[in-house]
Amino acid sequence: MEGFYSPLQGDASSNGALTFGMIFQQISKVFEAGGVVMWPLLGFSILAVALILERLRFWFQITQRQDKFVRELLDLYQRSPRAALLQLEQNLDLPIARIFMAALGLDRPNPEEFRLALESAAQAEMPLLKRFNIVFETIISLSPLLGLLGTILGLIRSFASLRIGDAGSNNAVPVSSGISEALTSTASGLAVAIFTLAFANTFRGLYLRQIALIQEYGGQMELLYRRRYERGEIPYASS
Repeated sequence: MEGFYSPLQGDASSNGALTFGMIFQQISKVFEAGGVVMWPLLGFSILAVALILERLRFWFQITQRQDKFVRELLDLYQRSPRAALLQLEQNLDLPIARIFMAALGLDRPNPEEFRLALESAAQAEMPLLKRFNIVFETIISLSPLLGLLGTILGLIRSFASLRIGDAGSNNAVPVSSGISEALTSTASGLAVAIFTLAFANTFRGLYLRQIALIQEYGGQMELLYRRRYERGEIPYASS
């Protein structure tokens, strides 16, 4: 009924706001306990998540479209090289399409020139396939070191606040705070490094698989071109 207000909706909204507030409060406590190194670790984690999302989108696009596209293209090339070239032009967002286009767009190349064009184009695509690998490696390397730095700072703080011969409760509070900073920063640094490493290794596996597929597809295209060349058929050159 229009205008009807359910108390359950109000309870759900208030519970959601309360839960978010509690989560934010817990995160604030963790940052306070971890000390100054938590801020660069936060920057690393945000950067890692952003780059991981970009790589996931990139590899999802390739894995979803590439196999079907290459099968259709190879079949089409045997029947009509001109139509295959037009299909390539419509799918230049795929690395394999740009590689094939570099070779098929040549003006009457011999098989050796065709092979060299495929190899050169494949090499040109390597940086895109390995994109952000150095950034991932940097985050994986520096995050534990930042955690270790936080550990050292926390221990320094603990020892600096420790007064020999004073075993009172006032002395125990700063000591425990320094130890908490040491442990929290170490755990945070390891968490960022482990999270990033898991995805970096996944992307490395996809990269190695893509290299193998490029070699396989390139070999198939080269074989088809060589057969047409040996039959005396004039390859179509793009304008």
